Amino acid sequence: MDRAQKAEQVAQLKQTFNESAVVVITRNLGLTVAQSTTLRNRMREAGASFKVSKNTLALIAVEGTTYAPISDMLTGPTALATSTDPVAAAKVVVDFAKTTDRFEIVGGAMGDTLLDVNGVKALAELPSLDELRATIIGLIQAPATKIARTINEPGAQLARVFGAFAAKADA
Repeated sequence: MDRAQKAEQVAQLKQTFNESAVVVITRNLGLTVAQSTTLRNRMREAGASFKVSKNTLALIAVEGTTYAPISDMLTGPTALATSTDPVAAAKVVVDFAKTTDRFEIVGGAMGDTLLDVNGVKALAELPSLDELRATIIGLIQAPATKIARTINEPGAQLARVFGAFAAKADA
């Protein structure tokens, strides 16, 4: 890799750090190509990304960002899982780590807040941003449907009463 490629990769990593809501650092202890592909596909489906990068380039890219505290975790064969949804990357990483012993969670960060392994697992248990939005919309819509049902109910009762009188008069 020449200097231009390294500079480009550092710029891409810096942009990733600036756009991400969460960064999870993992250690690859000999994943197969199939396992790596499965992990990357799961990440893509969740709206997250998984990137293996040289630690020296990641250390350069993390300088000057809110994720500067993760520098100490960037040792050994590491990879970065990132997402704009604070929960998506953590969920996928924790679920994948349960399936294989060759994949280890080192830690991570949400902004300038460092997360240890237990912090990443706790983050993964939270509902995702889409689930929270659906819950809020459901809570907002519920009173409106109850109001509409309450307003329409007396009219429906009157219609049933008139229908009963009409049936009684016909008989």
